[in-house]
Amino acid sequence: MKKNLRIVSVAAAALLAVAPIAATAMPVNAATTINADSTINTNTNATYDVDVTPSITAIAAVAKRGTMPAIPGSLTGSISASYNGKSYTANLAKDTDNATISDGTNPNVKPAELKAGTPYTVTVPDVSFNFGSENADKEITIGSANQNVTFTTKDGTSASTVKVTLDQNGVANLSSVQIKNVYAVNTIDNRDVNFYDVTTGATVTTGAVSLDADNQGQLNTASVVAAINSKYFAAQYAKKQLSESNVDANTENAVKDALKAQNIEVDSVGYFKAPHTFTVNVKATSNVNGKSATLPVTVTVPNVAEPTVPSVSKTVMHNAYFYDKDAKRVGTDKVTRYNTVTVAMDTTKLANGTSYYEVIENGKATGKYINADNIDGTKRTLKHNAYVYKTSKKRANKVVLKKGTEVTTYGDSYKFKNGQHYYKIGANTKKTYVKVANF
Repeated sequence: MKKNLRIVSVAAAALLAVAPIAATAMPVNAATTINADSTINTNTNATYDVDVTPSITAIAAVAKRGTMPAIPGSLTGSISASYNGKSYTANLAKDTDNATISDGTNPNVKPAELKAGTPYTVTVPDVSFNFGSENADKEITIGSANQNVTFTTKDGTSASTVKVTLDQNGVANLSSVQIKNVYAVNTIDNRDVNFYDVTTGATVTTGAVSLDADNQGQLNTASVVAAINSKYFAAQYAKKQLSESNVDANTENAVKDALKAQNIEVDSVGYFKAPHTFTVNVKATSNVNGKSATLPVTVTVPNVAEPTVPSVSKTVMHNAYFYDKDAKRVGTDKVTRYNTVTVAMDTTKLANGTSYYEVIENGKATGKYINADNIDGTKRTLKHNAYVYKTSKKRANKVVLKKGTEVTTYGDSYKFKNGQHYYKIGANTKKTYVKVANF
């Protein structure tokens, strides 16, 4: 790259998590270091220790049109390295002469001349990472979750992962970092990316496919990818017709990400234990203008039984509202007292420290909770002898509950006509209440 290539910030690394690289960018220059202040830990995928992620923003040049001035192309960005759940970023100097852009034919493309729709390779030489003297002389493996990134060491080794021996200061030195499939964005092109049904050609915003597992209850990722791609495609209008050529939808990565999110292991050849259902979010991105769309596809496996949550039916002894996992009330619906509700076998303490039962419907957890106090009640000890009341003026019976007796009360207190508060007692539908003042 030339001197007009400038690093501006740590662009979002997520933009480069899958290929191709589009809409954001980075270059890195010589003598750039990334400082790390803790011990190196193995990356979660266990194939390399340090994960390097470039983040690049490439803007395509636009020729002058009428009164609109010409827009020169540009390339900006940063490189980050992550391990142990932390990210360390190398920002480039304001000007750099030694990073290069290649289009496969011209090895020295100027940033100002970048074209939309052309895959470029950005090469950044002499990159170093400083992991601290506590890691001096250690051998580590450097890699990237982005399949477009490769590394070249000082001894000439070039691959997607490289082993490097840190020097006496804990510094890893690389001859270069290469990022392939960098696409420049045409900022004046507003064409959207959409997903379409292969059969009807209609625009779709959600999808669904069905596949049977084998006799061991397994599916292969390739089968899921094929099923999705046979029903849906992503495209962008070009010359008054749909075109798929400038749109990349990496369904394979989307399937793997969906399984990983559910902690489903995939073996070396793509087989996995199939759940009854899971959702794949397929993202398609234009190589021309960076526009993108995501299609959530529900994958159903009919011959794998849908798991059910163990549940039990319980009687609600006090009107009960529904709450979410953050203990916030959900809507105005409620279960009225003396009705039954199906809930999880055990209670769960929510954010407010109170115990709740999760509501179960058709064997599935709903994410709605009922305060356990409305079902199981709370044991309280009487501080005074207490009568049991039916109304504010009438006793329910002749029983006198003695001071020191432990009594189970249900839910919040009720305010009677006399202005006093009473707790419901007794796991039944009888009108039996004790004054709150007696506890």
